[in-house]
Amino acid sequence: MRITTANSFATAVDNLQQRQQELQLAQDRLTSGKRVARASDDPAAAARVERALATSARAVADQRGLEASRSAMQQVEGALGSATEAMQQARELLVAAGNGSYTDAERANLGARIRGLREQLFSIANRGDGSGGYLFGGQGSAQPPFVDGTGGVSFRGADGQTEVQAGDLLPMTHDGAAAWLGARSGNGVFVTSPDAANGNGAWIDAGSVVDPAVLTGDDYRVDFSVVGGVTTYSVLRNGAPTAQVNMPYLSGQAIQFDGMAVTVQGTPAHGDRFDVAPSMADLSLFEVLDLIAGELQAGGRSKAQVAQTVASGLRDIDASFGNLQLQRSMAGESLNRIDAVEGRLAETKLAAQTERSLAEDLDMVQALSDFEAKQTGYDAALSTYSLVQRMSLFQYLT
Repeated sequence: MRITTANSFATAVDNLQQRQQELQLAQDRLTSGKRVARASDDPAAAARVERALATSARAVADQRGLEASRSAMQQVEGALGSATEAMQQARELLVAAGNGSYTDAERANLGARIRGLREQLFSIANRGDGSGGYLFGGQGSAQPPFVDGTGGVSFRGADGQTEVQAGDLLPMTHDGAAAWLGARSGNGVFVTSPDAANGNGAWIDAGSVVDPAVLTGDDYRVDFSVVGGVTTYSVLRNGAPTAQVNMPYLSGQAIQFDGMAVTVQGTPAHGDRFDVAPSMADLSLFEVLDLIAGELQAGGRSKAQVAQTVASGLRDIDASFGNLQLQRSMAGESLNRIDAVEGRLAETKLAAQTERSLAEDLDMVQALSDFEAKQTGYDAALSTYSLVQRMSLFQYLT
């Protein structure tokens, strides 16, 4: 086989160029710290890197949604905290109104203060979230969700809440209708109320459940009759008489029927009646305060009528207060869930970063060893080329 001088030179130069390219690539990898700089370096690893980058980008986007939800729920929790404080003040004022030594003017002053708290609560219910929305707008409202009209406060938003995708669906608003207009009326099971035509000598308490197993959920009525100076009562169920007919009445003694007990106090007039109806989740906090304030500001009311206002008002304030506390605990639970989701997002981001690092990062110890080996090979190739160059026929002819 004949090996020409040109062929030897070309082979040596090709070998030098190849080794120089390998050395340059190894040096580039050491400088960047990356094993995969282009997809062509390792297509499988490059695909893993792309998947890790997509996962990390989703986690970052979810984190932004999570922070927006946390900000909204912190504001909701703070607003409900302010509302419970205002309701506690209203309760204290109502308890004070029950003082028998107070004059009509003093009670009217207490009613005015309760009305002021009512306006404060209305402002809280329409509180904005700082980004053009409303904390209690439900599923969205471009305008304040609560409207104070002649018929009372109404909710013009949509029931429910808006949510943001942040790994999980997280709330951005709170259900305003449930928070402010959706407390359970009465004692939570049934509602006692005096008839509008009653006299001014007796009042009824909120009642209690004595045997849940025999509750019927029907409407009841307690009718009073005064004949010959003797006061009796009869209990009607859905308008029909029950076994309790013309029972002797004693002020402060509980009247029990079908698992319920109510207490009427004072001196009922002939024809007085008290209704007992199933509780509903439709108690408006604003209506409660409006009614209390209006009755306290009305003058010339009897002691029994004032007692009825205090008893019914405390029952309804406590129901509304309890509902606000429930809604606040729900906002707190949302914040706890947000913290848990944030932990999962942090784990997802860390896993994505780890996967990316495993796929593209360089093993520096191995890379340094490879660089040294390639540099040695390149130096050897240079030495070999210098020897081959001196073996040219022209060197001997000259």
